[in-house]
Amino acid sequence: MAYKPTEETRRKGVAKRRRIIDVAHGLLSTGGFAAATVRRTADGAGISTGSVYSYFGSRDELLAELFRELASHEFAVVDQTVRAAEPAARQRLTALVETFARRALHAPQTAESLLFEPVNPLVEAERLNFRRRYHGLIVEILEQGIGDGTLPAQDPEVSARAITGAIAEALMGRLSPEPSEADPETLIANIVTFCIRAVASEQ
Repeated sequence: MAYKPTEETRRKGVAKRRRIIDVAHGLLSTGGFAAATVRRTADGAGISTGSVYSYFGSRDELLAELFRELASHEFAVVDQTVRAAEPAARQRLTALVETFARRALHAPQTAESLLFEPVNPLVEAERLNFRRRYHGLIVEILEQGIGDGTLPAQDPEVSARAITGAIAEALMGRLSPEPSEADPETLIANIVTFCIRAVASEQ
């Protein structure tokens, strides 16, 4: 007779899986993906390495799930803030840049890992997917501004790629192990100014 898990067994399984991800998150937040080994994750969760593999087929799968969860949360916060901002395209783009940058600077190790740390192909695929989601959100903002005449005519796809890259590059030095001395709010204001000028200047 096939074994049928009880509701209690399923609940414990969900809780253990949650614990594994939470421990891996804690390791990532202080040491990046490199610190989130299966052994350290298992030790932190108080389980065997075999138990980790019973929920995730490989370390790559665990890290990809961790990335997906963290990146999904960050995108949801940015998206919600953009949609709650003033309807004008400039205000919405400002809200996007400020929210993304401020949250990144608040948790620099996590942000550096999500944005730049070399990991594995599964994580890289997730990273590309979320980059496309941010790109799509910026395209939406630019198309709105172009459509209502508050932004000059331009290729929103190209402009959105440029803005996405500019934000990441501007933050890179600040998130490094030896960050620049620039005041965070000044840095954020400078990134906002650059992005608005890039899309709002007449050709």
